[in-house]
Amino acid sequence: MSGLRIVRLANFVTPASGGLRTALRELGSGYLAAGHDPVLIVPGDVERDHMTEQGRVVTVPGPELPGTGGYRVLAGRSRLRRLLESLEPDRIEVSDRTTLRWTGEWARRHRVPSLMVSHETADGVLKTWGLSESLATRAADRLNRRSAWAYSRIVCTTEWAEREFVRIGAQNVVRAPLGVDLRRCRPGRRSKVLRAEHAAGAEVLLLLCSRLSVEKRPGMALDALAVLRKRGVRAALVVAGDGPLRGALARRARAERLPVEFLGYVGDRETVADLQAAADVCLAPGPAETFGLSALEALACGTPVVASASSALPEVIGDAGAAAADTPEAFADAVALLLARREDDRRAAARARAELFDWERSVAAFLAAHDASPARGRAERGEADCGGREPHAEAAREHGVRA
Repeated sequence: MSGLRIVRLANFVTPASGGLRTALRELGSGYLAAGHDPVLIVPGDVERDHMTEQGRVVTVPGPELPGTGGYRVLAGRSRLRRLLESLEPDRIEVSDRTTLRWTGEWARRHRVPSLMVSHETADGVLKTWGLSESLATRAADRLNRRSAWAYSRIVCTTEWAEREFVRIGAQNVVRAPLGVDLRRCRPGRRSKVLRAEHAAGAEVLLLLCSRLSVEKRPGMALDALAVLRKRGVRAALVVAGDGPLRGALARRARAERLPVEFLGYVGDRETVADLQAAADVCLAPGPAETFGLSALEALACGTPVVASASSALPEVIGDAGAAAADTPEAFADAVALLLARREDDRRAAARARAELFDWERSVAAFLAAHDASPARGRAERGEADCGGREPHAEAAREHGVRA
């Protein structure tokens, strides 16, 4: 069989994005390696259309959402419809559960199978923004019913993420886990020199790799650090990530004299892996996480993780980490529990757990959700015309996107 053109649309992707950007890149690269033709459409500040390691990426100008630290969304349905029609997709894959839901309806009208990937739980995010549990659940159920109707299938990365769709009786939900780069993320990266540099005399080095936004609850990392230090534990925290809460967190750290180093967004994946390997414990306080790629990368580097018990991460990290209730004391207790284990044992357990996940299995699961398989005869599609369709640069210009 020849490859399928899998058109993927995603919102809330920026050059400083974390897990979603990683997942999009790895899945696109996997689709391409399997002989398919992935095309990713994302919002940005300028028009762009270029080939990458994950296939073709089309950037469409989209408005920036105030207070989100640079997140943009795909707007202008007429323009997106024209772009979709020009691409003639064989499959649609959408990483957004709100503003892009109409693309599922477009796909149905054009008889194109479609997926929505649930990267976070609707009720979990709504609760982090202040809604009560009952209001968040009712709003999430309404949203999820519409999504389950709009798309051919809903893809959830964990059983935990699947529960909110099971709750409404959705029958089109499939499971497909994400993965980790086990070659890049490895225990051998651990450097005592790097650890000493960031610990700055502290006995315990904690790491938070996260976007600094409300739904990620990054303040919990500072809360846990404060509790540990009150208990006499000489701990320090490194924060790799940026977002709208960074300023407030930095001011708090200074006011309370907490040893916190804010690195901002770290774009180099090798540097991130070095940090993850150097840390003694990584913190993952986000209560609405449906998988937690950063936590899995830390495990692959041999570093155990303390995760919110409200999230899907306990399902992912297993006994290679610890689940904590969403309180500073519980997170501090969980850190102490992990540090009480022999270092070699806890690091070996972390790596062993991560080895249960890899991107090859993830790509295979996503392709199965698309009813796709590794393609043969990819060359017959043609490098320029992709199976008789217009060359991508020509199509892009025709529909208002610069190549």
